[in-house]
Amino acid sequence: MLQLFDTITGGEVAAPMQAASHEPVLVDRITRLLAVTDGPGIVVDATIGMGGHALALLAASGPDVALVGFDRDPDALALAGRRLAAFRSQLHLIHAGYDELIEQVGPLRDELGAVRAVLYDLGVSSLQLDRADRGFSFRHDAPLDMRMDTTADRTAADLVNSAAPDELRDLLRTYGEERHAGRIARAIVDARPLRTTSELADVVAAAVPARARSGPRHPATRTFQALRIAVNDELNRFRASLPQALEMAAPTTSADRGGRVAVLSYHSLEDRIAKQTFVDAATGCVCPPDLPVCGCGRRPWARALTRGIVRPDDAEVARNPRARSAKLRAIEMIAPRPTGDD
Repeated sequence: MLQLFDTITGGEVAAPMQAASHEPVLVDRITRLLAVTDGPGIVVDATIGMGGHALALLAASGPDVALVGFDRDPDALALAGRRLAAFRSQLHLIHAGYDELIEQVGPLRDELGAVRAVLYDLGVSSLQLDRADRGFSFRHDAPLDMRMDTTADRTAADLVNSAAPDELRDLLRTYGEERHAGRIARAIVDARPLRTTSELADVVAAAVPARARSGPRHPATRTFQALRIAVNDELNRFRASLPQALEMAAPTTSADRGGRVAVLSYHSLEDRIAKQTFVDAATGCVCPPDLPVCGCGRRPWARALTRGIVRPDDAEVARNPRARSAKLRAIEMIAPRPTGDD
């Protein structure tokens, strides 16, 4: 799998970021939760990125554990492949979105064993943010791109220059939680065509009230976030993927041991999806308490491994400011998927 991917990408990253400078968020806690030391199986890194979490998990797991790493970004996969070269025999890299988990990982289970752990590290990676030509950040003047998968068709420029005003307003309000979404959408439409990150950032800054331009956060932050989520269809893909992870990690029979699923999110909408999915899986009987016997038949098929959310401590945030908004949730699958669940 790794060799196949290397032939696709040429094994090169156009402007590689030093992987050693990248600190994965909450890596010690995630390693304690997800490392596998008691036999074979599969660990899935659904967003392998620069390979930081994958490296820690492979180093802490047994030699008969395989890591399957997904990423939509060919550059990230090439970099991860080089960084994890010492574990080449255990590594399977897949250029696909994590909404294809069952399709891609299912055929590997007969050969590699049960899925013991799945990790999602959501959002945009350091590699993407720090590459000016990728167009994710207003800190660099670059074409408005924002595609995680550079082989995909639609860019942020396509969206900005073609979307109807109401569509722009709604996606800024929903994905960016932007209170000035209407003003910004109208300003974008009036300023079309917009081709670069700087052009868009300037239009947004001019559109918001003066008080919104004086805070510590750039006024275009939420707009860029919303466009990135929309261009990459991040929330819909995550909604489609997380139930697949639970299903793959669930034991086949009640006598088997289930796997674990962890989600590291940076946005309230991502965390809301994870929270609701995990709560639903861990909820048992929902009958009124005055019923003498259960009539719903509902049984939990997971248990929480974290109480609420886990956040990085102050020391980690000081070392790595990008960890500031991170939220970690994790569950363990304890029973087969209930029949009749969609």
